[in-house]
Amino acid sequence: MKNFISISAFVLLTGLAACQSKQGNTANGAQINAELNAEEYQQKLAATANAQLVDVRTPGEFEQGHIKGSVNANISSADFETYMTKLDKSKTVFVYCLSGGRSSSAASMLADNGFKEVYNLSGGVMKWTAAGNELEAGAAAVENPGMSLTDFNAKLSTSPAYVLVDYNAKWCKPCIKMLPMLEAFVAKRKDKLSMLRIDADENKTLLKEKHIEAIPFLELYENGKLIWHHEGEIDEATLIKELKIKD
Repeated sequence: MKNFISISAFVLLTGLAACQSKQGNTANGAQINAELNAEEYQQKLAATANAQLVDVRTPGEFEQGHIKGSVNANISSADFETYMTKLDKSKTVFVYCLSGGRSSSAASMLADNGFKEVYNLSGGVMKWTAAGNELEAGAAAVENPGMSLTDFNAKLSTSPAYVLVDYNAKWCKPCIKMLPMLEAFVAKRKDKLSMLRIDADENKTLLKEKHIEAIPFLELYENGKLIWHHEGEIDEATLIKELKIKD
């Protein structure tokens, strides 16, 4: 009986220690690598002295609009790891991108390289602006609103009965992964279904007007009327089940 109690106590203490190791806090020097929503991110950033704010998007995206005070370090560039060595590991790092995916990878890289406190903006710039926060445009920014809502509706009016709209971006890995599946799905139903692909970077005004705050994002229209939408990655089986458009 005593042996059983001793073993149980050991398991309980081990479990508590494991849980505590996952709850990083700066008081004991533990590492923090956390996702914050736009409001939390803005408040934490404002309250942090000597914060290192890093935009991990491409230079072109950065120039079009970025959070004031941020510096640009393209995570897709071979120089990103070199840039990390220029940051101070003793100071808090805030990272962000358009929708949060690339910056999540950057946050993990920073944590793996010994940075003690790293925060990622969940949902990225799309959620930041949706929350009413402003962006600062770069000196080389060129105003390119892209497709308007009127243009979008005009395209729908000249399409087949069903239109699958795919909001995507060239850097979006889930978007790239889904594309062959979406193309095959539409090809099998080409007599009644077409696909309209919307690049999020090139059509920011449209996404803002339609309140789309994250990609991948899909919509299905029937004779110009929105009948279905989905945010995030989706597999073929779920798509077929939810859309119910026969071959």
